[in-house]
Amino acid sequence: MAYERLGRSPLDYLPCSYAGSKLSFRGPQRKLEGLYASFLGGTDTYGKFIEQPYPALIEARTGVKCVNFGWPNAGVDVYLNDPGVLMATAQAGLTVLQVPCVANMTNRFYSVHPRRNDRFLEASGTLRTMYGEVDFTEFHFVRHMLERLQEMSDGRFSTVREEIQIAWVSRMQLLLQKLDSKIVLLWMSARKPENDADQTSAAFDPNYVTRDMIEVLRPLVAEVVEVTASRVALSEGTKGMRFTDLEAPAAQHVLGPSAHHEVADALGPMIIEMVGS
Repeated sequence: MAYERLGRSPLDYLPCSYAGSKLSFRGPQRKLEGLYASFLGGTDTYGKFIEQPYPALIEARTGVKCVNFGWPNAGVDVYLNDPGVLMATAQAGLTVLQVPCVANMTNRFYSVHPRRNDRFLEASGTLRTMYGEVDFTEFHFVRHMLERLQEMSDGRFSTVREEIQIAWVSRMQLLLQKLDSKIVLLWMSARKPENDADQTSAAFDPNYVTRDMIEVLRPLVAEVVEVTASRVALSEGTKGMRFTDLEAPAAQHVLGPSAHHEVADALGPMIIEMVGS
């Protein structure tokens, strides 16, 4: 992967908050009035290491106010449990929801941090019984824990994966019903959402989300937009990103500026049509 950064200084994300929310979003803070589109999603929507993430690009191109409610590593629960975001989306003319990772969500096998959803907190008694030989205290991140469980036993892990996929679909249906707005569901990844049983990759991925899972959600949204980063975008690696030397490893695990432009290309005309300028 190509490696390039734009200096050692980190980005200033201008953190801001909105009424009713405990989260700190990427700024600058916007007034939630008039016509605007709201954007919910994880690290890509937030625009970690990206000077102009796709919501900002869309606003510049269309003239539609785009309010970024992206939250790094966000799972479904972080939005379900945030009344401020739900209130803000109810006032929006359109809400774009980036498909979140399946794994970053509390379920009957394990719990995650309520806001930092990639952080593993505790295994349930059921999971400890299934994997009696595992010391779960060694895990701090969900991805690491699940990868280790899969390495140990594909058979047992298939049970875990199926359970969290079922829980994710149910939780997503609930979230979509609570978002009182026209909704565009956005797939943003380095792969297409296919139905292989083991859909996961080291980076750029809503882990374990399949096409069938997305199709179950389709009746609840106005549109489903799939953007798979092009070979050109992926080949650029961290080119054009802003991060410090300490942040360099993390920067290699997010999609770069070109992928954000590709998302803006796909969503821009739809935003104009649904919201207006």
